[in-house]
Amino acid sequence: MARKKKHEEHVNHERWLVSYADFITLLFAFFVTLYAISQVDAKKLGKLMQSMQAAFESRVFEPGSPKLSLSDGRQKGLEQQTLVEPISPLVNPSPSMQAIEAAIRSKLIRQRVSELVHLRQEKRGLVVSLTEAGFFNAGEAELRGSSLTVLDAIAESLLTVPYQIRIEGHTDNVPINTARFPSNWELSAARATYVLSHMTSQFDFKPARLSLAGYGEYRPIASNVTPEGRAANRRVDLVILNELAEHQEPQ
Repeated sequence: MARKKKHEEHVNHERWLVSYADFITLLFAFFVTLYAISQVDAKKLGKLMQSMQAAFESRVFEPGSPKLSLSDGRQKGLEQQTLVEPISPLVNPSPSMQAIEAAIRSKLIRQRVSELVHLRQEKRGLVVSLTEAGFFNAGEAELRGSSLTVLDAIAESLLTVPYQIRIEGHTDNVPINTARFPSNWELSAARATYVLSHMTSQFDFKPARLSLAGYGEYRPIASNVTPEGRAANRRVDLVILNELAEHQEPQ
């Protein structure tokens, strides 16, 4: 009687598909978990953590293990755990001196008072010059009532600027000797003080941002030989100090 031939067992070359399918399933679960965590919903995240904790009760990962652990061995409330680091708000970059100048110049043009205020860029920052002719009477320190709207427009433009502002008083070289102002130094300092006082009383400037100085006749920007030069020197400057100049200021 002939024996039946035994069929040889063929090697299954597709068994790797089982492991591959398991890997894909775990990978899918991992990304689903990441997506759920990214939503930063405390309640949903708490439920997810509880579900995963229950699923891993068999101690696949021991608490406190350096590998992966859903618990540190102590049951903390969800509200006591920092799940996601808080994101700090974006800090608005400081405006450039050119942008500040453009904003002030735009307001002056709308008020048609450009000839009363002169703007220039220096190494220390932006200088806004208030001419005596537009803001003060000769030999006096009080601001003209008609000039307050112009000063208010400038102050509004500088209110949110994150730079320090120095208010500087200047005069020409014509001597003054009155009961109130024995010299040009006192006059220049008094005018700067009146400007600073108006800005702080009408607007919410932080006092630490402001300072003042009286230079008298000793910081001219034009020649005192001509009437035009002397008129240019009689001024109060609002100096918006740039970052380099601010570092040189007392802290």
